[in-house]
Amino acid sequence: MSATTSSSAAKATQADHFPDGTSDYVPVRAAKAYDTKKPHISTQPVTWANWYKHVNWLNTTFILIIPLIGFICSYWIPLTWKTAVFAVVYYFNTGLGITAGYHRLWAHRSYKASLPLRIYLAAVGAGAVEGSIRWWSHGHRAHHRYTDTDKDPYSVRKGLLYSHLGWMVLKQDPKRMGRTDITDLNEDPVVMWQHVHFIKCVIGMGIVFPTLVCGLGWGDWLGGYVYGGILRIFVVQQATFCVNSLAHWLGDQPFDDRNSPRDHVITALVTLGEGYHNFHHEFPSDYRNAIQWWQYDPTKWCIWTWKQLGLASDLKQFRQNEIEKGRVQQLQKKLDQKRANLDWGAPLEQLPVIEWDDFVAQAKNGRGLVAIAGVIHDVTDFIKEHPGGKALISSAVGKDATAIFNGGVYLHSNAAHNLLSTMRIGVLRGGCEVEIWKRAQYENKDMTYVTDSSGQRIVRAGDQLTRVSMPAASADAA
Repeated sequence: MSATTSSSAAKATQADHFPDGTSDYVPVRAAKAYDTKKPHISTQPVTWANWYKHVNWLNTTFILIIPLIGFICSYWIPLTWKTAVFAVVYYFNTGLGITAGYHRLWAHRSYKASLPLRIYLAAVGAGAVEGSIRWWSHGHRAHHRYTDTDKDPYSVRKGLLYSHLGWMVLKQDPKRMGRTDITDLNEDPVVMWQHVHFIKCVIGMGIVFPTLVCGLGWGDWLGGYVYGGILRIFVVQQATFCVNSLAHWLGDQPFDDRNSPRDHVITALVTLGEGYHNFHHEFPSDYRNAIQWWQYDPTKWCIWTWKQLGLASDLKQFRQNEIEKGRVQQLQKKLDQKRANLDWGAPLEQLPVIEWDDFVAQAKNGRGLVAIAGVIHDVTDFIKEHPGGKALISSAVGKDATAIFNGGVYLHSNAAHNLLSTMRIGVLRGGCEVEIWKRAQYENKDMTYVTDSSGQRIVRAGDQLTRVSMPAASADAA
């Protein structure tokens, strides 16, 4: 390694450290002095007079202008099948440089790679033309630390187009960038060499290499330059950008829904397996994005293969127990949200206490009141809809129908108990279990029951208040 590289690496580590152990990002090369007292252009509204000042012209040139030139040139330059095959193969290699190299190896340290593998990933990663390892990983760690906030460099909260492309082509205020610790990257000679010589690496691996392969291989110099170089770069860039945009917009959230990351097979197909993003944000140090055998994650398969070849080691995996706990907790959260929108009947503590004589009197006056397990239910509107006919349900009006409802005449279904709970209007005065429970609540005694994450009581099948075990055998269905 040259003295220049070593000196630059030393300067890169001279950042101000903060109490949380992180440090501000310090460019290796001398940067233009930034006046912190002067408002940054990104804080000013875009007008016809200053719009060009908002544009990051270097990034715009690499991401939009050069690809546009490539598309125009493709009109006159035919695509041969050999060049097409090479472009696809090289696309996968440069894509792996980002997914397996920049992302899972350097940004998240999810496995260890031998020196030859690190050199290969750094080289093909440069061929994707998405910035140096050091710059890319710094931004990605900030993205994970500050997901969906103003300090997230490509927050989807600022818009789908912004998270996909806008954050690259528009100038960003350095004061609003989230800080992260990249001391480990500053100590990696491969990372620092690539960072210092990145422009040379981009030109060499992004344009010169594919042009030479196609030109020397089968004489297609222009095809190698346009299809293997320019247009292949455009496609791999857009695929990677989908992780920042599409993976935060399309799909399910099986592990956590507090932030935007989502899982979807379409995103996985586009991004070499990076589409299971909800899992990734929950378990970022896992070398896998897809944990099921049938899920598409060629990056994971490559890393596993490299391990078998002795090129990679220490492949990190979260314990399956922790993964399943996260999945179950999210399922429970979704169930709680559904449960909150259902009618489970008036809570017992909100029901009035009714004397037995009042209950009987109201029933004699034509109101269809039935007492079951100490709770009074108004079945007036349900009598004509009763599947067992009017006679049987009418015979229970004004009476304690606990035994009748629980097998004395018919052992009612779980659905019947649930429906009955929506008809309760009061609690009988007396020594029944419900009254005892209600009094204990009033006196703040310790009466525990299962609740969901919002504090609402969970009523499971078979645990309804009106379900009472009765020794009597069930009669034929009424």
